[in-house]
Amino acid sequence: MANPFLRRATEYIRDDTTFLEIVSPAPLTTFLAEHPRKADIFDLPIRVVGAPGSGKTMLAMLAEFRLVETILRDPTNDTNKQLSVALAGAGFLEDGKPAVAAVRIPMESEYRDFWELPYEDSVKTKLALWLVQARTMLALLRGLTNGDHRRLDEIRFIARDASEAQLEQIGGLTAAGIRDRALEVQRAIYSIGASLLPPDIDKLPKAATDPYQPFECIQEIDIPWAGERLTVKPLAILDDVHALHPDQFEQIFTALARREIKFGRWLMMRLDALSPGAVFRSARSVATHNLKPDRDYIDIFMQGGESRDKERRRFRDMAADMADRYLPRVTAFRTRNLPPFRRLVPDEPPRLSEAKLRELEALIKRDQRRFDVAPARRTTIEGLVTSYLAGTQSGDREREVNLAMVRVLMARYANRVSDQQVSLFEEFDPEPRTPLKANAAIAEAARLHLQTLSGRAFHYGFETLCDASNENAELFLQLAGALVARMETQAIRGRALALPANAQQDVLRAKAAEIMDGWAFPFARHVRAMVDGIAADCREVSLLPHARLGAGANAVGVLEEEMGKLLLSGDELALILKYAVAHGAIDVTRNYGQGSKDWCLIEVSGVVALSHGLTLRRGGFLERDVDYLREKGAKNGT
Repeated sequence: MANPFLRRATEYIRDDTTFLEIVSPAPLTTFLAEHPRKADIFDLPIRVVGAPGSGKTMLAMLAEFRLVETILRDPTNDTNKQLSVALAGAGFLEDGKPAVAAVRIPMESEYRDFWELPYEDSVKTKLALWLVQARTMLALLRGLTNGDHRRLDEIRFIARDASEAQLEQIGGLTAAGIRDRALEVQRAIYSIGASLLPPDIDKLPKAATDPYQPFECIQEIDIPWAGERLTVKPLAILDDVHALHPDQFEQIFTALARREIKFGRWLMMRLDALSPGAVFRSARSVATHNLKPDRDYIDIFMQGGESRDKERRRFRDMAADMADRYLPRVTAFRTRNLPPFRRLVPDEPPRLSEAKLRELEALIKRDQRRFDVAPARRTTIEGLVTSYLAGTQSGDREREVNLAMVRVLMARYANRVSDQQVSLFEEFDPEPRTPLKANAAIAEAARLHLQTLSGRAFHYGFETLCDASNENAELFLQLAGALVARMETQAIRGRALALPANAQQDVLRAKAAEIMDGWAFPFARHVRAMVDGIAADCREVSLLPHARLGAGANAVGVLEEEMGKLLLSGDELALILKYAVAHGAIDVTRNYGQGSKDWCLIEVSGVVALSHGLTLRRGGFLERDVDYLREKGAKNGT
């Protein structure tokens, strides 16, 4: 089998057993079970929004009734036990039994083709919407009768109150009647879209134009389960709705947001289907067609939660689970007793050779003279560094880190006393007005500087791998897959699988550059030019000897007021930024307070940080303006 890390989990869709073996239950817990509006996710329309590869389709597939039933019918399987717990936490199970009957409907380009028909918008919208509902009902019945666990005549539909007048249009409440009516509607509407020449409006088939709204009629489904009757909530998961025409999407979404509908409906979509303001989470531009978020619908963002540290910790757990499920499927590893994946990418710090250490010590001595630091002052600085490293819990306290921290603090000392007058009669060693401190930010700056000064690896370890993935499951698997490919080579040569720090960094940097080169979304060249420009400026500032931004910069900050005007202006730059966010090239933090000002932070993604050798720690940024972004995006972007 080819490296499974380089295949999307959804490629296993044809084999339910294999899919369930590799799929992680973590997204159910992370995005659904712990959502503050969990109680409403099967009643209100839900927009599940994420970048490509964030796990939308995997989540939709895992929630389908046929897979839920497969999981529940084999409770002795350890994987199924874990999935059952997650499904129950997300509300798909109650007391170990199904509570929701979900089906996934891929929104292929075929639905968008209806928008090109020569009819009024309202007619085109109804054709697409009724086709979706017909296919949902057919898929629902297939899922409920999958594996011959129940007959069609054992399934009963329950109508919502005051919907009696609509029952005839959907074929009644029997499963056979609903199936026959759905087939009739599907055939009629499909014939219109598939026609070489679309028929005149007055010649459309009656089955395609008659009202058909099962979503508005049906509230629950009564099914047999293990010798008893269960009532389950129907749920339609419309996957990849961003494939619709924007105007078509707006009209379909508005129709699905009607309060009378009791049929659950989720819309899985990419960020680039939203407006720039919505992508940037601007409250003034999130609402659509007089619909208000949290009142008329709920947005579940699969990236960019409120607590970024918490989000990172959650993703690390999810990524570890995914990697451990994928690893045994690598052909070269099948005869080996594999440890957890995180032990194959250890965070053991690299060590410089004695020759490199001597070169570094010589550099520090030259810088001491350049910064005009007295021997006694250097001794004091060395004491600060030694004391910090002795008390820190960091595993990276090597001699070279000590030396690089001393260099940073000597440069800071020189800056802080630069305006003090030199004495002609005694050694110049004044006390700085602001005392020097050795802390975690200085240590991180030192490690970053060592990457340039001595070629010491900076990006390595499982947590670095996860953080560089920006909470994106597919991106994590791409980066991890490149590391696994190197491990496969090690296995073939009979060597240990665990990769040292330098090997990890070489692989990750090459893969990051490959991913960036492969960007092919709208405005990709502009985005690549912009992030390359931002990263180069951040690196230049981060490598200043005195490390004025501590751990370093990986972002620029634009005043919130200025950014707000840009997002409402219709400027092309707003579109460039939108696609940069939607495709994981940048991350955005709104209303970041610093220096009595509110900033919009535009942070380069982990892949860009890997490629350019920047810190993955958040918070360090350069103060810039919109014109700066425009200039960077225009450079080499045309």
